[in-house]
Amino acid sequence: MVRAMRAVAVIPARHAASRFPGKPLAPIAGVPLVRRVWEGTRRAKSIERVLVATDDERIADACRGFGAEVAMTRADHPTGTDRIAEAAAGLDADVIVNVQGDEPLIEGFVVDAAVDRLARDRELPMATIVHAAEAGADRDPNRVKVVLDRRGRALYFSRSPLPFVRGPAPPQIWQHVGLYAYRRDFLLEYVRLAPTTLELAESLEQLRALENGHPIGVAIIEGWTSVPVDVPADVARVEALLRERGLC
Repeated sequence: MVRAMRAVAVIPARHAASRFPGKPLAPIAGVPLVRRVWEGTRRAKSIERVLVATDDERIADACRGFGAEVAMTRADHPTGTDRIAEAAAGLDADVIVNVQGDEPLIEGFVVDAAVDRLARDRELPMATIVHAAEAGADRDPNRVKVVLDRRGRALYFSRSPLPFVRGPAPPQIWQHVGLYAYRRDFLLEYVRLAPTTLELAESLEQLRALENGHPIGVAIIEGWTSVPVDVPADVARVEALLRERGLC
């Protein structure tokens, strides 16, 4: 029997996103993006608490207004992972789940799958989520692809088509979801590691773990698709899916 682990979810949110300034407060069918992420995360059965980590009082005020717990963090963090690590340093938990603030379609069972993947393999310091790639994702650099080994661990993540298909039988292409479950002690160790060559080349911080020899477990979610909001044009795509699913 797998021992239940105490898990806390942290949603990093900053106002000064380079591709979409003010993104956390952008309305998605009339509801701020950060609230949609928070509400989806709260439905996870494995999570004790959900915090929004931010350095911006506008985001903090909006989150407190709809009932979210807020952790104020420094303004100089280079990544969202560094931001959640600051919040995690003061938390009593076995697992910290980083639910990236641009995932408005996140569901509780998806969060639970990442926590469960970590719980079932003691060798793993972190775990993440994939689903079958949506049409055109292989050519979209904003949709991160991942290849897996036979144990369900990540071999590599890329913004480029992955793998390159040369043979007649193309493999399943997996699309990454911006969600990570970390063992708390590993998260605090991870943010002390220097950025790596591949991480900087792809602008994908999870490659830092792989380049340093730390495995990343992957849970595959079937029958569900994520559409992260990377640029303003993604808002319309998400709203169309919400209407299709009868959620707005």
